[in-house]
Amino acid sequence: MPSSTASIATPTQRDPRLDFYRGIAMFIILVAHTPGNFLTLWIPARFGFSDATEIFVFCSGMASAIAFGKAFEHRGWFLGTARVAFRVWQVYWAHIAVFFVIAVLMATLNSTELFKKDYIGSLNLWPFFKDPVPQLMGLMTLTYVPNYFDILPMYIAILAMMPIVVGLKNMHGALAVVFVLVVWLGANMGYLAMPAEPWSERTWFFNPFGWQLVFFTGFALMSGWLPQPPLNKWLVALAILVVLATVPFAYFRILRAVPDLKAIAGDIRFLTTKTEFGLFRYLHFLALAYLGWAAAGEGGKRLIATGHSIFAKIWRVVLKIIMKVGQQSLAVFVFSMVLARLIGFAFDQTSRGTWTVVFGNLIGFALITGVAYLAAWFKSQPWRARPAK
Repeated sequence: MPSSTASIATPTQRDPRLDFYRGIAMFIILVAHTPGNFLTLWIPARFGFSDATEIFVFCSGMASAIAFGKAFEHRGWFLGTARVAFRVWQVYWAHIAVFFVIAVLMATLNSTELFKKDYIGSLNLWPFFKDPVPQLMGLMTLTYVPNYFDILPMYIAILAMMPIVVGLKNMHGALAVVFVLVVWLGANMGYLAMPAEPWSERTWFFNPFGWQLVFFTGFALMSGWLPQPPLNKWLVALAILVVLATVPFAYFRILRAVPDLKAIAGDIRFLTTKTEFGLFRYLHFLALAYLGWAAAGEGGKRLIATGHSIFAKIWRVVLKIIMKVGQQSLAVFVFSMVLARLIGFAFDQTSRGTWTVVFGNLIGFALITGVAYLAAWFKSQPWRARPAK
């Protein structure tokens, strides 16, 4: 069995660049999920076609190559698939738990007469509360997926595709490439989608058949299926040009000021669509990823400050925190979905003034950092350590 999977090059340790950029994505996702957070005006999504979701999915693909590649290589396709299935099981129940925690939270806020806002309606959860029996069945079968809760189901569906892609790669590399591209084209042409609710034709906001393209790009790069891109000034210049050229077609202030650009942006929306992961989103993300890879340096050496100045010491602490958050991204993401609604509720009861919002975000950053360290502590299983004499 191991000989049948010899084509999988398995990385043996985590890449610091992976943890750093996925950690950055976790902070951005918390900002983006917090209602009425003016910091969302400054996240990458405002200035280009791709955003933190691409970072998260791409890095998840790379992390999956590290986490599951060894199982496929050394234990064979069947046990590798079992390893993936176990992760799917974990993420599935994380999704269910997040839904019920947030649903109970929204119901609690709605039942209190002090708060006038319809918190259940803010997440479009009234269909669940008004007719829970069919929605419970839909929730458990992932056929009822409200918009706020659709990232983890997307991740589940993509993980479920991994054994297929690995199996095809073991037969011939071209088969895996063709499969990924055909599935992505099928999503963008409207043939492949997942139903999001039984009473309408709405589909999952994040179509996994489209988003698997960026996931398996990261998976293939980390697995060694794709060669490391060359680093030269011309490619850096081209990537910068791509990133800058998208700004006029993405930044809302420019679009408001120039109606012609807004019209063009509307005409190319099928290429920038987020649901099916349009082509221009992919190209924009590849340009950003290349610049991030170039900026980090080989092995991430440019991320690590080697000096003894106060700024270098502060940066090393910040870098350590960001990487810890990136290493525990599932726990952080699940917690941040609930935390974002609580921070938004706090803003509703106070204000959305500049300092209030900044303080709320800093509290949120501190809390997800604490969750990352707590999750790492539990994963280390300290109760197994031999007690000191």
